Order: sequence, then C-alpha cells, then structure tokens
Amino acid sequence: MSEPDLNSTAGYLAVLRNRQFLALWLAQILAQLVDKVVLILLIALAVADGGSDVNTRESSIMIAMTLPAVFLGSIAGIFVDWHPKREVLILCNFLRGACIFAIPFAPRSLAVLLLFTFLISTLTNFFAPAEQSAIPLIVPKNDLLAANALFTITEVGSLIVGFAIGAPLLAFTLHLFPEATSYSREVLLGSLYIISGLFLFALPKDEIIHPKKVGSGIWTDLRDAFQYVRHNHLIGGAMLQMILLYAVLGAMQKLSLNLAEVVTGNREEFGSFVASVGLGLAIGAFILGKFGKRFAHRPLPFIGFIGMAIGLLMFAFVSNQWVAWLIGTFIGVNGALIVIPMRTAIQEHTPENMRGKVFGLLNNGENIAASLPLAVIAVSLDFLTNVFGKQNGGKQQIGFQIVLIVFSLIVFGLGSWAWKRTKKALSNVL
Repeated sequence: MSEPDLNSTAGYLAVLRNRQFLALWLAQILAQLVDKVVLILLIALAVADGGSDVNTRESSIMIAMTLPAVFLGSIAGIFVDWHPKREVLILCNFLRGACIFAIPFAPRSLAVLLLFTFLISTLTNFFAPAEQSAIPLIVPKNDLLAANALFTITEVGSLIVGFAIGAPLLAFTLHLFPEATSYSREVLLGSLYIISGLFLFALPKDEIIHPKKVGSGIWTDLRDAFQYVRHNHLIGGAMLQMILLYAVLGAMQKLSLNLAEVVTGNREEFGSFVASVGLGLAIGAFILGKFGKRFAHRPLPFIGFIGMAIGLLMFAFVSNQWVAWLIGTFIGVNGALIVIPMRTAIQEHTPENMRGKVFGLLNNGENIAASLPLAVIAVSLDFLTNVFGKQNGGKQQIGFQIVLIVFSLIVFGLGSWAWKRTKKALSNVL
C-alpha cells in the first residue's frame, strides 16, 4: 500500500474550484446548520404543553437524538458501502425534510416527537459516513488535507452558529408568518434540507460500487470491518487517536459547566468556554489546511495530546475569564492537530469498498467516547466535592481542580500510549 502524500496540499482555492466538492461542502454547511436548529425546534415542541416534567421532556429528546449514533453507526456504514454515496446523501436529506414536513400533521404527543427525533437522527447517521466516504471520490489525494480542514471548520462553525441563531430564527419565522404559526417553522427547516439535497445532484453518478459477496450480510461485514481495523495498524491507530480526542471534547462539555462556576460564578455561561474550544479547532484546521506542507514529518497527534493535557492542567488554576477563553482556544488548536491529519489518513488509506464501514465504526466510537467521560467526571466531581467541600469563599473547588489535574494526566498518558502504539504506521503520513 502506498503512503499518502499529505505534504503537497494545493490550498483552499484549488479545492473550492472543484465544483463537485463545492456542492458537497455547501450541502454540508446547510444540513449541519439545520441539524442544530431542528434539535431546538423539537425540544421547543416537546415542552410546549407545559407541565412539571420539562427537564424530563428535554432530556428525552436529547437521548432520542443520541441513541441512533450509538447503536446504528456501524450498520449505517455498511449500508453506505453497498450503495452509491450520491444516492444515499440525496435520499437522507430528502427524507429528513419529509420528516420535518410531517410533524405538523402528526398527533402532538411526546411519543410521536420522540419517534420523529429518532428517525431524523437515524438518517443523519447514514448521511455522515456517506459524506466522509464521498470526499476521496471527488477530491485528489494532494487536496485531501485542505478539504478535510474546510469540513472541520464548517463542522465546528455550524455547532456554534446553529445553536446561536436557532431560537432567534424560529422566533423570526413565527413573526414573519403569523397566519401559519402551526407549521411555518417546519416548512422552513424541511425546505432547507431539500435545498441541501439538491446541491448533491452535482456529485458524480459513475461511482464504482463493489457488490456484496455471496453469503455476506450486515453482521458478516461488521465482523470484516472490525478485523480490518484490528489488523491495519495505520487505520486502527488513526481511529484510536480520533476516539481519544472525542473523549476529551465530550468531557469538556461537563467541565465547562464547573469552569464557568469557578471563573464567573454562573454555570449558565458555560457555552462561551465550549465555543472557545470550537474556535480553536477552526483556527487549527485553517492553519493546517493552508500551510500543511510546512508540518511535514512532525508527530502532530502526539503534539496535540500534549497540548491538550497542558491546557486542561492550566484550567485547574485559572480564575480570569479571558485567560480561560484563551486556554480553551489553545486546547481546540491542539485538537485540530489530531483530527485533520488522522481523518485524512483514514480516507487515503482505506479501500473504497471499506470506507463506509470504517467511518461507521469511527462514528460509533466517537459518540461512545464523547458520552462515557460525562458520567465518570460527574460522579468524581460529586464525590470529591463532598469530601473536600468548597474553598475560597465557594468559588474555587478543590474537587474540580483534582479532577482536572488527574484528567490532564490521563490525556497525556493515553495520548502518548496511542502514539507509541501506532508510531511506525502513523509517522509515515505526517
């Protein structure tokens, strides 16, 4: 197997001149923005009836949105390998639009909303591996680093912008069309999914599809995917780095709540610290996409894990909001040193007939990794807070500092172990 050339990226301009990539990128931007606003809409509909179980209804929608990623990610990847990526992407967007259109005509109950949420999330989890698998089909190898950098920038940007504009956009839609309050928001969001699907008609029709082997099926292909990742140290190593990164990013969601309480005294301001990490990811992605060849033969993931561990350690002792934002940005930049090269390596080195399976497994691993630290850190914080109590007038929590110090050491240790375990395979692509 030939080594990928990650050091000759032609930059963003060359990638954006590729009309097929531009269409896929625009579809991604629109669909991911709509994804975030749809979640806001579904939560709003779930709690619209009032009652004392608001928290339960909100949590139920979030759980229904998360479950398909955990249980169906790998199966979705197998399905993607069996079918043309263009058709899968278009169909997923059209069906998501149809689900949104159908909401006003369905019975208004939590159970029905949970069903729609589950269906929309399921289609999203088929869309994701098809999208990642489609990039190497339309982008030359020497442009993959820039292409993945652009996708990461907009992925992070949609997370920040989508949640920021979601509520105002839905309120503005209701105000603009007061006579259609029962369905105006659904019409808008469903139409945006359809428009995103229309962009995807620009993708090539002549993709070579590798037929299923005789006697193969979902479980057979899933076993083959596990075996492929297990025996291919390059792919397995890249996936391991990505999963560890998502574990850190998942933990940051919980840690940001406590950090906001320590720094500002208000837990509700945690979003700014999450956004600072996202900003760092975008900055790091832009730098790698623009100047990728200058980082040739450097152990970028190893540097990234060391940087994140240092950032988490600094969080334990920060008391100034601006400094905390800068540290969050620093953590995000180091995260980009992992996600961009590793995603590019997976795309280049994975055979076309295995890409969907591999990205399906990766999607599974990332979602599980992002969820597990939440429970562990929450239990640890509660335990340590009860043991040590609060110090310094209730602002600086000893338990929070201990968790951050231990977590930074774990990130450093696991990152070093992951790099050492796959150093030979990965050092050739960096």
